[in-house]
Amino acid sequence: MPKIPRDISGRKLTKLLEKYGYQITRETASHIRLISNFKNKEHKITVPDHYPIKIGTLNNILNDLANYLEIDKKRLLEELFKK
Repeated sequence: MPKIPRDISGRKLTKLLEKYGYQITRETASHIRLISNFKNKEHKITVPDHYPIKIGTLNNILNDLANYLEIDKKRLLEELFKK
């Protein structure tokens, strides 16, 4: 399985999530709220605007995304973080 990056910022992650139709709906303090209708159902996610995002937080975000997109986490990691 590809490794979860340890050095990704919230801003970079929000840019990567655009491929799945996520758009910023609001920014409050140090958090970015995103929404997507990629799978014909609304999905909201909050990403901390930190560098780096803590690994546990990033792991939870990735698990949530994989569930929403109905793909396994390995495939999600490959699609998001392949060089």
